[in-house]
Amino acid sequence: MASTTSVFRGKPVVMPEVDNPDTNVYDMRLTQHEDGWIYGLFCTERPDPNAAPGDLSSAVAQCGIARTKDLDNWERLPDLVSESAQQRNVVLHPELVNGKYALYTRPQDGFIDAGKGGGIGYALCDDMTNAKIGEEKIIDRRIYHTIKEVKNGHGATPIKTSTGWLHIVHGVRGCASGLRYVVYAFMTSLEDPSKTVAAPGGFLIAPYADEYIGDVMNCVFTNGAVATPDGRLLIYYGSADTRLMVAESTVDRMVDYCMNTPPDGLRSPVCVKQRLDLIERNKKYLGPK
Repeated sequence: MASTTSVFRGKPVVMPEVDNPDTNVYDMRLTQHEDGWIYGLFCTERPDPNAAPGDLSSAVAQCGIARTKDLDNWERLPDLVSESAQQRNVVLHPELVNGKYALYTRPQDGFIDAGKGGGIGYALCDDMTNAKIGEEKIIDRRIYHTIKEVKNGHGATPIKTSTGWLHIVHGVRGCASGLRYVVYAFMTSLEDPSKTVAAPGGFLIAPYADEYIGDVMNCVFTNGAVATPDGRLLIYYGSADTRLMVAESTVDRMVDYCMNTPPDGLRSPVCVKQRLDLIERNKKYLGPK
């Protein structure tokens, strides 16, 4: 949603419940859809009914759905039904695709572990008031020894540009100090949002300085970005699950970054060659000293 002003509410939103009450809800992504509704998709968490006696940490995560016209009064819809054991990080595409609603998903086997879940999925459904999806096509795959090795998930609602759909998402990798969450970007086709057209290697935002410290260390994570009428891009992200940060760029600059940054070479020799090629191009650009 494009806006140049921000208003903080004086009190929390009252979110209606479904017949199977949530323990908690979080990580909502807002999408102003062309059907006239503003949808909020979020993680709805409940205790695992199959947990062993005394196990108070096993849980089930699914995608909750609500909609509103004014961001104040909300209608709760049934949770998303999918073939995956659990779901997180589900985002609604802002336009219909071939007359259907398009969803970016994160299929996973367990509450924390992605298991067989291959990465960021894409699926279509007929009706958001009773949302059901079948096959989840993986459009941004988890890859060994990269920033999205352990898991990855969608973040901000895709932003439409003249070049393609801009996706700002997150990836997770295991390291010596635990899990490391970073924000990265890729782009998909305007004609087919499930087709990747640019996937720059590396991260866009990583924990820096005070952002590293908090309730969940070494973690940055985005749920939303705003493209303003004057071309600015505001990326809202949490740092260490403790504070809200805002990174500012422009839509044009982000598109340039995505389209002209080489993909991850995936092997050291390839990455070295990419950097050597970049050095040679920069030398030609700078000219002789």
